[in-house]
Amino acid sequence: MARILIAGCGYLGCELARRLAGEGHTVFGLRREVPDLDAGFEWIAGDLGQPDALAAALPGEIDFAVHAAAPRLAAGASAEDVTRGVYLDGLSNLLRALTRSGSQPRRVFFVSSTSVYGQKRGEWVDEASPTHPTRKTGEILLLAEKLLAAADVPGSSLRLGGLYGPGRTRLIENVRSGRASIPAGDPHYTNRIHRDDAARAIAHLIAHDAPAPLYLGVDCEPAAEEAVFGWLAQRLEVAPPTRARRDESATPRRAGSKRCRNALLLESGFTFEYPSFREGYAALLDEA
Repeated sequence: MARILIAGCGYLGCELARRLAGEGHTVFGLRREVPDLDAGFEWIAGDLGQPDALAAALPGEIDFAVHAAAPRLAAGASAEDVTRGVYLDGLSNLLRALTRSGSQPRRVFFVSSTSVYGQKRGEWVDEASPTHPTRKTGEILLLAEKLLAAADVPGSSLRLGGLYGPGRTRLIENVRSGRASIPAGDPHYTNRIHRDDAARAIAHLIAHDAPAPLYLGVDCEPAAEEAVFGWLAQRLEVAPPTRARRDESATPRRAGSKRCRNALLLESGFTFEYPSFREGYAALLDEA
């Protein structure tokens, strides 16, 4: 059993921490504001933006560390500054704090995103595909990945697709209410992963003897928005979303349209509980 630090214990990090603790590991969940609840693992109060205090807060030797923090934009704050502070500076501070605390982790994992890709014509991409982010978030994430790759400690980055799961049902509600619409033009491909599968994938890579430096964390079926909306409408027994005209779209097209391959993650021995959006959203609808 290992001593594992989850830096950024929020929506994904808490699920990962609970799973690892359930497997018998000693798990520490780091966050700025520690909740008053028993989650089955040990909470640590710490801020990734304060490296000196962070080093003092770490609980001795750590075998594995996972940076799973996500930006939380406060009023008046710059989105770019917050994103840089959490991902790039936060990862740098975590690596520095681990060294200062005397830890020599076997591996550090960084939760990244498929937003590091800039493809927008439905191209297939994998870990070897060129990265040309179209947004600042993607640029910062890519810099953080490179920081980890150049660090003295072994590291792996997991580029997650759109994260959904319990409590994240906005897409369902948009289709149910009729607010969703299909953007005009060519199919817009989306990539996603259920929160539980994302947590399981990280736990799987922690247990792996020799994980690769980079993985795509997406389910097995990139899907056009039209297909996802149509399936949800059928399950909800509501009218399917209409297709917007080119000059007016109630749901603006998000940046990028690509199809991500998860072959490397599958080759590592990982299996999905929710291999496509159908299984994942069906579970959410059944729970509701």
